[in-house]
Amino acid sequence: MADASSKKPLPSKKGGKSNRKGKSLKSSSELPQKHKAQEIGNVKPRGQMTLKQLYPPTGKSVVVVESVTKAKVIQGYLGDMFEVLPSYGHVRDLAARSGSVRPDDDFSMVWEVPSAAWTHLKSIKGAINGAENLILASDPDREGEAIAWHIIEMLQQQDALREGLNVARVVFHEITEAAIKSSLLAPREIDVNLVHAYLARRALDYLIGFNVSPLLWRKLPGCQSAGRVQSAALALICDREMEIDEFKPQEYWSIETELNKKESGSRVNGISFSARLTTFNSERLSQFSISSHTEAKHIEQQISSEDFQVIRSKINKIRKNPPSPFITSTLQQDAANKLHFSSAYTMKLAQKLYEGVQLSDGTAAGLITYMRTDGLHISDEAVRGIRSLVIERYGQDFVSGSARKYFKKVKNAQEAHEAIRPTDISRLPSMLNGILDEDSLKLYTLIWSRTVACQMEPAIIEQIQVDIGNAVESIVFRSASSRVSFRGYQAVFEDVEAEAIKYEENEGNDRDEVFGTLNLLKSGDPLFIHEVQSNQHHTQAPPRYSEGSLIKKLEELGIGRPSTYAATIKVLQNRSYVTVKSRVLYPEFRGRMVSAFLCHHFSEVTDYSFTADMETELDNVSAGLTEWKGLLRDYWTRFSSYCDRANNVHIHQVEKMLEKKFGDFLFASLPDKSRACPSCMEGTLIFKVSRFGAGYFIGCDQHPRCKYIAKTLYGEEEEEEEVTPQNNSVEEPKLLGLNPGSSEKILLKNGPYGFYVQLGEDRKGYLPKRASVSHIKDVGSITLEDALEVLRYPVTLGNHPNDGEPVILKLARVGFAVRHRRTIASVPKNVKPNDVTLEKALELLSGKDVRRCGRPKSKPKVEEAIEAIEATG
Repeated sequence: MADASSKKPLPSKKGGKSNRKGKSLKSSSELPQKHKAQEIGNVKPRGQMTLKQLYPPTGKSVVVVESVTKAKVIQGYLGDMFEVLPSYGHVRDLAARSGSVRPDDDFSMVWEVPSAAWTHLKSIKGAINGAENLILASDPDREGEAIAWHIIEMLQQQDALREGLNVARVVFHEITEAAIKSSLLAPREIDVNLVHAYLARRALDYLIGFNVSPLLWRKLPGCQSAGRVQSAALALICDREMEIDEFKPQEYWSIETELNKKESGSRVNGISFSARLTTFNSERLSQFSISSHTEAKHIEQQISSEDFQVIRSKINKIRKNPPSPFITSTLQQDAANKLHFSSAYTMKLAQKLYEGVQLSDGTAAGLITYMRTDGLHISDEAVRGIRSLVIERYGQDFVSGSARKYFKKVKNAQEAHEAIRPTDISRLPSMLNGILDEDSLKLYTLIWSRTVACQMEPAIIEQIQVDIGNAVESIVFRSASSRVSFRGYQAVFEDVEAEAIKYEENEGNDRDEVFGTLNLLKSGDPLFIHEVQSNQHHTQAPPRYSEGSLIKKLEELGIGRPSTYAATIKVLQNRSYVTVKSRVLYPEFRGRMVSAFLCHHFSEVTDYSFTADMETELDNVSAGLTEWKGLLRDYWTRFSSYCDRANNVHIHQVEKMLEKKFGDFLFASLPDKSRACPSCMEGTLIFKVSRFGAGYFIGCDQHPRCKYIAKTLYGEEEEEEEVTPQNNSVEEPKLLGLNPGSSEKILLKNGPYGFYVQLGEDRKGYLPKRASVSHIKDVGSITLEDALEVLRYPVTLGNHPNDGEPVILKLARVGFAVRHRRTIASVPKNVKPNDVTLEKALELLSGKDVRRCGRPKSKPKVEEAIEAIEATG
C-alpha cells in the first residue's frame, strides 16, 4: 500500500525538520497525498504482475538496476529493445526524525525521498511511457527486494503504473550475457516475505537507534549512538579487553634437547634434531608441570647423566581437505589476513568486480558472482568448468573423484545465493593484468584460487613421531615433523597464476630435511645428547580482535548478516569507540563506557544469544514462518520498559557504575592509592561526567568547594589524554614582571594542567586572565615578553559571513587553532599566528582537518540521529 493509506497523519513537532538535502513525501509537489505514516499491506502493484518470459523481447522493456556501471554492462548485452536505468540504490528511506516508526499505530512508518532520488524516479517514470514491461532487477538479497518494492510504491503513488504495463522482478546472480538472458526467462513477483523481513529489520534498528542514542547523549556526553549489531560487536571487543585487563600470566618451563645419532662411538656431524621432554619420573608432563627455574635446572642435571635411545617411531598420513568456496564473511577474513584489506575496502573492490569491467576484446563482463552471500553451493555448470580447468592445468590426479558439495555450518545461514566465484573460471588472473588495478587483481586472484581449490583432491601430509628415552623409559623426549607427500589442492596456491597472493615459504625444505633425519632412526638406535636447554614461558592473554577474527566470531555466534559486518566495523571506528592499530581493534575508553552502560541498562541489546536469536526470527520472517509485526510488538514491549528504566537513572548512578567497573584503569596513574585529594586534603578523588562539553575527569568529591582535577578524559578539544603536572624545576609562583599597560603582576604558575602565566594576583570574586604555556618545553626560559605574547589570546579575527558569529584565534594544546562556534581547525605550524587573518581562518575552517567540540546547545542534528541507526543488509 502507498503512504497515503494511513490512520493518522504524522503530528508536527518543533525541531522535527530534516537537515538532510532532500524532500519528504509531505513536501513533494509531485504527490497529492500528505506525508503520512504507512501501513504495509499487499505489495503487488496496481499494474499487471507478469510471469511471462521477457526474452527475446516483444516490445520495449525498462530494466532498473542499482548502479550506473551495472546498467552500462547490461545495456550492452540486451540491445535497443531494452532501456537499462540505475536507481542509485534506495529511492527512499525512513524519515530521519523521531516518530518515523510508530509502535502505537501498528508500527506504521514514515518514509522520506532524498532530492536526488526524485530525479532518478522521474527518469524511470518517463522511460516506462509506452513501454511493455518494467523489469525490477535490483540486487538478489533482502535490500534489493526492498528497493524494488520502494520503486513500485513510488510509481504507484504517482499513477505511473498504467493498466497494461507488465511489472516483473528478476535477479542477476552474475553479470554475464548468458546469466542476464537466462534470468529474463524466469521472472517472478515481489517476494512479500523478504520485504516484510526488511521492514522488520529496519524498524528494529530505527527503534533501538532513536531510543537508546538520545539516552547516551544525556547520560554519556560525546557518545553518539548505539545500534543492534553494532552494540553486540562492541561488547565482544570490550569483553575481550576486560579479559586482557584481568589476565594474570602464569609461568611455566619446557625442556628441549639437541640430539645426534651415535655411530661407532662418535657423533655424526650434520645429522641432528631437537626433541621436547614429555615424560619425567615416569609421569606425563602437562603444560604447568615445570613451574620454576629451580625445577627446570634439577631436571636438566638428571637428563645429562642418562643415556638415551630410540624407543619407538610412528608414521601416519592425514588428508587435509580443500577449503570451501568463499562467502562474504570468509572473503573478508581471508582478504584481511592475506592482503591486509579492511572489510569495507574488500567489499568495495568486490562490488566493482561484480558489476563488471571493460575487457581487452572490447566487451564488458562481471568478473565474479554476487558478493553478499552466505551460501556455499556452486552451480553444476560452474563446477564442470572448474573440474575441466583442474584436469587441464594440473592433471587428472588433482581433481576430486566427484563434484564436491559444500554446506554452511554456522548459525542462521540462509544459503539463498551461490558462493562467491569467478563468472568464468577460464579467465585467469594473468589475463586481467593491465585491466584491473593491483588490489582488485589481488582480490580476484584470491577468489579464483579458492574456487579452483574447492574442487581438487585433498593434500596428503605424512607425519612422523619419534620417542627417545632412557633404559627404563622414566625420561622420554618426543620429536615430530611432517612433509607433503601429495600437494592436492595446494598446487593451485603454488601456481604462477597465484603469484599476486603468494607468500615466501622457507619452512618446506627444512621440514623435509628433519623428516628425512627422523625417518632414518630405528628402534634401539643409541643417541647422543648434544645440548639440553630449559626455556621459560608465560601464558599469554587472549589476543585482541582483528577485523578478520571479529567477523569470524560474529559469524560463529550468528550475529548480523554478511552485508552488515563491514558497515558495523566502520561505524565503531567513526564513532571513536574503536581504533585500529597494526590491523588490531583496540576499544577506546569511550567505547568501553558505552558498552558498560548498555550491558547494565540494556542487557538484551548487547546479549550475544539474543542478537543471534533475533537474526533467526528475521530469517523466519523471510521464510514466511513469523509474522513481522508480531515480532516487533513482542520486542518493543520489553525494549520500551528498558528505555523507561534507563531514562530515570541519575547521572551520579552512571558515574558510580563506571567508576566501579573501570576503577583500576581510571585511578592507576594516581600517585596516592588512597585517592585522597592533594589540594583540600579532605575530599576523595572520584570519576565525574562534565556538566559542560563532552568531557570526563577525575576530580575532588568536595566540588564546588574544591575544584581540583587530577586527570581529564575526552576534554573539549583533546582526545583521551592524561594531564599530569610537568616536572617543577621552577619555584612558583614566579614573578616575570609587570604588565606595561596596567602595572599588574605577570606570574608563572603551575596547575593540574601544567604551567601557565597569569595576569594579576588571585583575589576573591575576581578571575584573572590566564594562558597555558605547556607547549614550551623549558619553562625556566619563559620571559615577560613570552608571557605578554600568549596572554594576547584569544583574539577575535572578525565575524563569520554566514551567521555573524565571531571567528577566534586561540592557543591550543599544541600550537594555535581557529574556532567558529563548535568547529575548530588547527593552524599549520609553518603559519605564524600574526599571519592568520579572517580570510585565512575561514579557509582553514572549510578544510578537511576540522573537528567538533563541546556539547550542542540544542537537539542533535538529524545527520547525527540518522547515523545512530545502524547500517543493515
